[in-house]
Amino acid sequence: MSSPLPPADRPRPGQVRPLQVLRNPKIWMFPTTIVSLVVVGLSIFYMGGIVNPNGNLHRLPVGLVNADRGAVVSGRQTVLGAQITDSIATAADPKRQASWRRLDQAEAQDQLASGKLDGVLEVPPGFTAAVAALGGTGTANPARPTLNVLTNPGVGSLASSFASTINQTAAHQASLELGKTLTATAPTVADGSASSATRLLLADPIAVSVQVGHPIGTHSGLGLTAFYYTLLLVLAGFMGGNVISNGVDVGLGYADSEIGPWHTRRPVVPINRTRTLLVKWAMSVAVAALTSGLILLVCVVLLGMDASHLWLLWLFSFCASATVGLGVQSINAAFGGIGQLVSMFVFIVLALPSSGATIPLEALPGFYRWLAVFEPMRQLSGGLRAILYFDARADAGLTRAWIMIAIGVVVALGFGLAAASYYDRKGLHRMVPETS
Repeated sequence: MSSPLPPADRPRPGQVRPLQVLRNPKIWMFPTTIVSLVVVGLSIFYMGGIVNPNGNLHRLPVGLVNADRGAVVSGRQTVLGAQITDSIATAADPKRQASWRRLDQAEAQDQLASGKLDGVLEVPPGFTAAVAALGGTGTANPARPTLNVLTNPGVGSLASSFASTINQTAAHQASLELGKTLTATAPTVADGSASSATRLLLADPIAVSVQVGHPIGTHSGLGLTAFYYTLLLVLAGFMGGNVISNGVDVGLGYADSEIGPWHTRRPVVPINRTRTLLVKWAMSVAVAALTSGLILLVCVVLLGMDASHLWLLWLFSFCASATVGLGVQSINAAFGGIGQLVSMFVFIVLALPSSGATIPLEALPGFYRWLAVFEPMRQLSGGLRAILYFDARADAGLTRAWIMIAIGVVVALGFGLAAASYYDRKGLHRMVPETS
């Protein structure tokens, strides 16, 4: 119910002028300090993680597969694929940008399909035979030996690109090393020198074939829909939690409502902090069920986002958004007026750069990799990535996501109840006396 401004609030002669307020340094001190600290924090946390991803790249998981069956070269059985993979795995890498994992073809495909590998470098079965045919007299135009670079767009476009670059660089270096051996034994022509075309081919003999190792849908945002879907869920939980918190406080008479010129103040309802928190928790969970369904409806039905396991997607989305909402309510209950700012840092400011969804964790500074252990957006994006791109496989990050959601619920409930009940026991009630 709206009411006009009381007489004390109406402008009248002799009231303080705006310039008088602005000249008071105490008015400026708090908001200026808080805003400045927030801006500095945002700048450090956001830009600190993306300024130099190549320089921070460390131990990107890349598969190394030798499927070469070998061939008879100069009268003896030779498997050049083993030599190639050995040289790549043991090559000097001062920055340790790649973490090479030697696997067979089946293991590599399985780890691509679960998001455990960002890419694979594969020596195909006929590699040695193709090398042996180079420069031979039996074939006029022998096929160049080829190394296969398999990408994994489901882990994110940048992570897949990093892995592809590492693989292609390694393949080129292996080609040059092999070329040194081949040119030393190049066939000769009538004048006693190897032909120019042959020498050029033998100097850099290996071709590189880039293929998609684990394809995802064309409406998957190049592997970014999982991240943006996660962001929607977190924002829904964060904003919903704060709107609900303010709405309940207004409805219970502990906060005023001002919309344009309309001002509302309701009678105070006698309820303690703990019971108020229970009300806000219940509303956050109920609203999360609705908002997660709306997000799925808009993204999948209206916009055509590629998605399967729709019931699992909704259930996971509901639990994720509800957990964020519970956390926001608990933080607000503990910190009061600055709770929104604290929850913003917990669920957004620190969570975004440590999510590993746009820039892989292996390309982030160590501080962000530490944050990723517990920050919610990393856990949720891993679960959604498993559902959307990796057939909801448990080992693709879905199990970890469910575990972290459960831990998040326990922490939120425990922290919120501890704070609210402590304030109630100390008599720090929010109830205000009625004025006559």
